[in-house]
Amino acid sequence: MTKERTPIPTEGGKTPASSARADIDAFLAQVRTLGPSTAAGGRGRLIFALDATMSRQPMWDTACELQADMFRETAKIGGLDVQLVYFRGIGECRASRWVSDARELAGLMGKIDCRGGHTQIGKVLAHTQHESEKKKVQALVFVGDAMEEAIDDLAAAAGALGLLGIPAFVFQEGHDPVAEQAYREIARLSRGAYGRFDPGSAHELGELLRAAAAYAAGGMRALADLSAKRNTGATRLLEQMK
Repeated sequence: MTKERTPIPTEGGKTPASSARADIDAFLAQVRTLGPSTAAGGRGRLIFALDATMSRQPMWDTACELQADMFRETAKIGGLDVQLVYFRGIGECRASRWVSDARELAGLMGKIDCRGGHTQIGKVLAHTQHESEKKKVQALVFVGDAMEEAIDDLAAAAGALGLLGIPAFVFQEGHDPVAEQAYREIARLSRGAYGRFDPGSAHELGELLRAAAAYAAGGMRALADLSAKRNTGATRLLEQMK
């Protein structure tokens, strides 16, 4: 154990670009229905959880680069505090300290390598609930490509987050049907949203992460403001949420 990464106790082929775009549009439409996330003048708190098993190494490197965008998008909204959570290996699931600077988070992520192992999504959900009991967490973001746990247990944990007003934004790399079923249920029961991106697509994942971070920092108004400032494909997607 280190000061920067605290163990979490144990508890309980590419599709066409048009298909990937439709999945992102569907995610954004879901987010549009969510309520306010932070109190006026407060900083948002976002748990950024990643599957760090061996299959995730290419996207882990991408996520290390994209996380800075989350901070840039939210700096003028009121700021965002982020806690990194990851699992890998044999029962290893760890959480970092809360950070408010992109360079700090990048430094933490840069020290982690992916290792073989099974998914531990249940621990991520339970940890999110416990963190929010200490101080309100506005949202959970989870990025993964697989699910190897009892779906009923995950559904119960996701429902608990929904009751606490903590939406889970669950982003799937690839098209594993078992993972998709579980991820959609976690999003639905937590009153969050599900999104899919193609393997290796930094642009698609970046759009999803920026949208989730903006919501965590400032709710729907922040998303509308962000949309008005952009002229890229990401802006056009965000305009759907006005």
